[in-house]
Amino acid sequence: MAYWLMKSEPDVFGIEHLKALPNQTDHWDGVRNYQARNMMRDEMKVGDQVFFYHSNCKPPAIVGIMEVTREGYPDHTAFDPDEKYYDPKSDPEKPRWYMVDVKHVRDLKREIPLDELKQYPELSDMRLVQKGNRLSIMPVDKKEWDFILSIEDE
Repeated sequence: MAYWLMKSEPDVFGIEHLKALPNQTDHWDGVRNYQARNMMRDEMKVGDQVFFYHSNCKPPAIVGIMEVTREGYPDHTAFDPDEKYYDPKSDPEKPRWYMVDVKHVRDLKREIPLDELKQYPELSDMRLVQKGNRLSIMPVDKKEWDFILSIEDE
């Protein structure tokens, strides 16, 4: 099993949106970065655990946990001109963009803001806290995952 962090703006698609859906499950669409796409297409597996991170808000924070329920498959929103994430260069026969399905597991006992995460030496190598890292999807190593869960009660 692997661990991940996936970012979304709470006013676009937040954890409350996911929880309101049937089976609290949805596809994670609209990723338009090749590195993040490759992670979804090639590395994410059913059962992987994911931190749900609210970005572009005050404060940005880890707010919950999801689980991957379907491995990477073509992002159909890229093929539809009426979709926000339409990409005219993407072709159903040779898809450019991929997505995975995720299911809400639980909310964290408290939101853990980015400013707090940056204060812990145990997380100094975590991609999220490093300058210039703007990917919407990133791997989280097991030590980082466990540490974040250990501070959830503080």
